[in-house]
Amino acid sequence: MKKSLVVANIIIVAMFIALIGLSFSNSLALETKADSRVIYQGNTSLNNICFMVNVYQGNEYIEQMLDIFDIYNVKTTFFVGGSWAVKNIDLVKEIYARGHELGNHGFYHKDQDKLDFETNCQEIDLCHKVVSENLGVNMSLFAPPSGAYNVTTVDAAVSLNYTTIMWTRDTIDWRDQDANLIYNRAIKDLSNGDLVLMHPTEKTVEALSDILEYAKNNGFNPTTVTNCL
Repeated sequence: MKKSLVVANIIIVAMFIALIGLSFSNSLALETKADSRVIYQGNTSLNNICFMVNVYQGNEYIEQMLDIFDIYNVKTTFFVGGSWAVKNIDLVKEIYARGHELGNHGFYHKDQDKLDFETNCQEIDLCHKVVSENLGVNMSLFAPPSGAYNVTTVDAAVSLNYTTIMWTRDTIDWRDQDANLIYNRAIKDLSNGDLVLMHPTEKTVEALSDILEYAKNNGFNPTTVTNCL
């Protein structure tokens, strides 16, 4: 009888500890998602939107994207990865010379929600230095690789005078190589202040003119992330 009581008490204690852990985990997740320092959408009172581009690869498509943006007289924000920028500094310079805004996309494309404060800072700062030392540009917008961040990541960004930028809608063009799908994801229910995430891919280039055409025909002003805030 006593043995059964002891076992029952152990089970109850274990369940109680598990519930505390689950509650803490959920609270932390909600705290991260609700962090007011992280931007998911710009100013909804203006008709500005941004088709922002995250870059760690796709060199062969970047100049094609730049040409299309030029045709529509659109300036946007390219978030460049540091390790990519080191190897492609002339392309980074071309992006900037065409009048586009440069943002920070970390250095090694790590999931920064798994990093401590110091390593988060290193990822952001290394990328910052690549651009500042080669172009004289001090970036101030940070897009976490894979959208992976937590409170520590945001704290690190703030300590380096960066604003953390996420997205309102994701074309998922890196995975789904379908121009029609990319187009529909970019424009469906498009609203003021939307930040639309894309990447330099073949099918994104194929869809980009139609996306920009739709935006302009429907009264939106495609511009940089900064202009959307």
